[in-house]
Amino acid sequence: MLPFTVSLRAGVPIYEQVIYAVTKAAVNGQLRPGDPFPSVRSLSQELKINPNTAHKIVSALIEEGLLAVLPGIGTVVADGRPTAAARQLVIDEDAERLVVEAKRAGLSMPDLIAAIRRHWARIVGAGSRREAR
Repeated sequence: MLPFTVSLRAGVPIYEQVIYAVTKAAVNGQLRPGDPFPSVRSLSQELKINPNTAHKIVSALIEEGLLAVLPGIGTVVADGRPTAAARQLVIDEDAERLVVEAKRAGLSMPDLIAAIRRHWARIVGAGSRREAR
């Protein structure tokens, strides 16, 4: 059984969906630093995906700093965070994509901000509502 939840959707590459699911699990505390992460083989079998795709997912998560390989132990959730520059690059790309999609859907900036606040509260928790303001 996988230590994170992924709901596969048609039209979105599985690679992206799994990386998002792992990132979300790490952010909301479902995956904690030091937790073991499934092997490429296990990930491939559980998700019923090609082993090469599973390897690409694990490699990307290691490169992003979410996973670490410990000799003699295996792959675990990393205890460090990505660098500030790496986080800024990711958030800038995602924010641009979100704004483009919101405008395409006819949403206003207040609608978009309200949606972000709802998701922040749901994912991060009610204790973080003060941060969102």
